[in-house]
Amino acid sequence: MTNRRPDVVVYRADTIDIAPTRPEHVLLVVEVVSPGSETTDRIVKLDQYAKAGIAFYWRVEQAATGIPLVYTYVLDPASGSYRDGEVFTENIKASVPFHVEIDLSTL
Repeated sequence: MTNRRPDVVVYRADTIDIAPTRPEHVLLVVEVVSPGSETTDRIVKLDQYAKAGIAFYWRVEQAATGIPLVYTYVLDPASGSYRDGEVFTENIKASVPFHVEIDLSTL
């Protein structure tokens, strides 16, 4: 796999002091789509992170309203690919992979 540097990485607490970081240490990766990275973030990274076994992938895109959209994906271990999760439009209120609430209009 290509050595990726996601915009946000959430590590498993029990692996935070282990170096080097391995994909199995990562709970969630978040990529923020920018002009020119659409295909890479929507297709290439989605596939690479799934093949690496990272359980959760979130993609943040700018909506026409100016408020970000957050697309979430959950790894299906049987197929080794992501299945679509929730799409958040104004607020993130997620309970997996952990409880988090974010008002997207403040970003």
